[in-house]
Amino acid sequence: MTVIPIQQLPQYDVVQFFTEHWGSTEMVISSGVYDCSKLEGFVYVDEQNTILGLVTYSIREEECEIISLDSIVEGRGIGSLLVQAVEENAFEQGCTIITLITTNDNLYALKFYQKRGYHLVEIIQNAVEQARAYKPEIPFIGNDGIPIRDEIRLAKRSGLY
Repeated sequence: MTVIPIQQLPQYDVVQFFTEHWGSTEMVISSGVYDCSKLEGFVYVDEQNTILGLVTYSIREEECEIISLDSIVEGRGIGSLLVQAVEENAFEQGCTIITLITTNDNLYALKFYQKRGYHLVEIIQNAVEQARAYKPEIPFIGNDGIPIRDEIRLAKRSGLY
């Protein structure tokens, strides 16, 4: 099992992964609308090149934003390896900060990223309502029955790496 750049997989496999796990390749967040199948990223694959985890990101000047992170098998360090690959790549390319956005219901993501040195830097109230205007299939209720309303922006600076 190994982490490889997303470009080493057939595009069809990447599109299929996002369609299966997100309903489409499109991610709508307050920083923009992204086609995740066209972004830079890393993939954790097994010996048969089956995707067990995938992360995508976008670099703008000195900021790297993680757009999506998925791990099919929890508790095996796959997400950590993928985030580490993004961090190493971003800082090598001269980024000074890595950011990401998650929703208020995603307590698992908040815990995951804070354990890895990320800080909460902004709450964007009612951001998901605006995203639903563009992508109406975004659910109203999320993890643990929590209404999905707000986005939370987290960040990690290169000095904390």
